[in-house]
Amino acid sequence: MHQSPIQFKLRIAHTDDQEIIWKIIQGAILRRKKDGSTQWQDGYPNPETILNDINNKNGYVLEINSEIVAYTAIIFEPEPAYNEIIGSWLSDQNYVVVHRVAVHENWLGKGLATKIFELTEEVALLNKVYDIRVDTNFDNAPMLKILDKLGYTYCGEVFFRGSARKAFEKILQ
Repeated sequence: MHQSPIQFKLRIAHTDDQEIIWKIIQGAILRRKKDGSTQWQDGYPNPETILNDINNKNGYVLEINSEIVAYTAIIFEPEPAYNEIIGSWLSDQNYVVVHRVAVHENWLGKGLATKIFELTEEVALLNKVYDIRVDTNFDNAPMLKILDKLGYTYCGEVFFRGSARKAFEKILQ
């Protein structure tokens, strides 16, 4: 029996995607808590965060064969928290920021967070941006592993809502 290839699509989220996006985010919040992490345990992200992403055209959903399986925010504006870093960024060129990467619980362990980063690189290049920055909690082992695997460089620490976060950058060729 011939299986048709998986069709991945990263697209800008719409307001009618908000319910499934919030479900995906809630699952990720619970997973972080079960992992013993402090990340996302302070009321962020919340439904308002997601609605702002959508309204600002920063929210993206990853679809497999038209089913929404993951979410991220891809932001083409400077992140104010990145202005002060203990360490240093690799460049001072325009960059895209990746925030709020979350995969639906039914799709865990299938490399979808990695796929989001790979497709984000394509989105950045299409927009003629050759630099991606991201931060994560010190205890987010899955994300740290992904960033290492994809060639992101650890640049130092940035601070969000009073907490230090590991900051990474990748220059696209």
